[in-house]
Amino acid sequence: MTTHPRHPPRGVRRLKCGARGRVQPSESRAGEFQTTGATVAQSKIEWTERVWNPVTGCTKVSQGCKNCYAERMAKRLAGRCGYPADDPFRVTIHSDRLAQPLHWRKPSRVFVNSMSDLFHPDVPGGFIAAVFGIMAACPQHTFQVLTKRPARMKTWFEDLKSVGPANRCYPAETCRAHAMNKTLDSVRSKLTGYDTRWPLPNVWLGVSAENQETADQRIPLLLQAPAAVRFVSCEPLLGPVDLAGASGGNDYLGDHWDRNVGPGIDWVIAGGESGPGARPMHLDWARSLRDQCAAARVPFFFKQWGEWTPIGTSGPHGPRKYDVESGCTRVGKTAARNHLDGRQHLEFPTL
Repeated sequence: MTTHPRHPPRGVRRLKCGARGRVQPSESRAGEFQTTGATVAQSKIEWTERVWNPVTGCTKVSQGCKNCYAERMAKRLAGRCGYPADDPFRVTIHSDRLAQPLHWRKPSRVFVNSMSDLFHPDVPGGFIAAVFGIMAACPQHTFQVLTKRPARMKTWFEDLKSVGPANRCYPAETCRAHAMNKTLDSVRSKLTGYDTRWPLPNVWLGVSAENQETADQRIPLLLQAPAAVRFVSCEPLLGPVDLAGASGGNDYLGDHWDRNVGPGIDWVIAGGESGPGARPMHLDWARSLRDQCAAARVPFFFKQWGEWTPIGTSGPHGPRKYDVESGCTRVGKTAARNHLDGRQHLEFPTL
């Protein structure tokens, strides 16, 4: 039998299953886009406010997964908080967590599956439908769904073409009743006209693209999926990315859906890597994304430099390491901050 020490070893921080967030700063660029408000968040991820993990666990599919923070966290929580002791990063369905957003009264940005990928092949299509049902039942929240598997996402939406709006996700009232263990009649009165038109206006779909190869693979598939907002997360940014080269068709717009949406990218997030083994991000890569977004009038969110920052920025004890190729020094995430050419870029799309 495995025993655990009463206190963690020196240098190891004990984690809780839930954590309170912190106040986040705000700054706008000429007032063009909505920026982060001074809100107390339940997540330390700067571009969201809460995380919702009805699924945990994943498998690696590209270079951006090499130093996965979710895998590190899962291993530290092995045997607790729903993470299997034998294989903590195994894809695991948590039906008991479906109801969580229903209890959050304050409208929030919610990152769906920060510890997994909703469109992982091991997640049943019916459970994805249940997640969309809960999102439909919570119009006060904005749900941010980020995937590295847009081919599965495209296929899942394609399967919905033949069904009516009421069946594209499990009906919201049914999901709410099941998740809260109540009768259908008892929850119907609490659902005030949730929106069943597609795409759901409170669901944003995004893909991760750490370099040009993954951008070329994933962005065209994202652009073929129906979403009120489509976004690209270039984090960790491991190479230059030209967004103009990514294009997609309009197969999922118009007649197939109830709500026409634009065919382009609505939001771009960029950031460097943090944590053990972090790889540096070149200054020119970040500048290029910022300038592409400015030219296209697309909101740009610069999340962080990560562990590395351009030469000339030092932490309280000076740089720990140099990387000549990228022109960066390793100073740690806190010292590196999130300023690009002397300013923050914390923009959000407006609907």
